[in-house]
Amino acid sequence: MKLMTKAVLFSTLVTVTSITVANNTIVNQAATQTQVVNQTALYTATTVKQALTLKHDAKVQLQGYVVKAIGDEKYQFRDKTGAITVDIDDDLWKGKAVSASTLVTLSGEVDVDYKPTKRVEIEVDAVKF
Repeated sequence: MKLMTKAVLFSTLVTVTSITVANNTIVNQAATQTQVVNQTALYTATTVKQALTLKHDAKVQLQGYVVKAIGDEKYQFRDKTGAITVDIDDDLWKGKAVSASTLVTLSGEVDVDYKPTKRVEIEVDAVKF
């Protein structure tokens, strides 16, 4: 009888633990998805022409084409309104090959430098293919 009681208690413990782990996993996944959605909401969809007029650190989302590499993680990005230099860390490419005809969405921040003359770039936080 004691063996049967121990088996039932053990079985109940395993079941409760499994349910708890499953619930925590679901809650964590939902929190992560909400965080990603919230981060995306921080970026304002804009064009290159508009981005060139924005203030330093403005969060933007550009859709267009990376047309050429300039060097040192800098690239020329183009949409229908113009071109701008973007700074994309190698890690953000995730090993994906991109050509000048690959449509991408870049999320990042405007980087304005005034020395020696005004220069506007986009510091990219995320690349979407």
